[in-house]
Amino acid sequence: MSDRPPLPPFTKESAAKKARMAEDAWNSRDPARVALAYTQDSRWRNRSEFFEGRERIEEFLNRKWKRELDYRLIKSVWAFEANRIAVRFAYEWHNDSGDWFRSYGNEQWEFDEAGLMRRREASINDLDIALNDRLFLWPLGPRPADHPGLDEFGL
Repeated sequence: MSDRPPLPPFTKESAAKKARMAEDAWNSRDPARVALAYTQDSRWRNRSEFFEGRERIEEFLNRKWKRELDYRLIKSVWAFEANRIAVRFAYEWHNDSGDWFRSYGNEQWEFDEAGLMRRREASINDLDIALNDRLFLWPLGPRPADHPGLDEFGL
């Protein structure tokens, strides 16, 4: 597989670009596309699940997006150094009963020299929200460039 720029070591600008690329990929809700950003043996912790490998990542994302409907995500860089980036994020979604949620969390990412993520650790909390409390209202897909981010929403 070829390199996935931007490559480490990260700068403020390249870390922000890497986070936005990840946000756009996750907002595609395409598990196969998203999984390509990770090493073949990438290690994950997502909430209370621990697993390894692209195949498991793709399986996880398929399950996730069957349960978390109309998913819209915003990521923001919290810190970076060398080959690591820490992000905070929020996403909105609803279940098959029509109940809406905003999920908040933090991720720690570690990349290999080719720019593939070899480790992802995510801590996430869910908050019930009313339909009229939703903030992420763009059409499904990538967040428009002029749409507010987490800081603008005070999240």
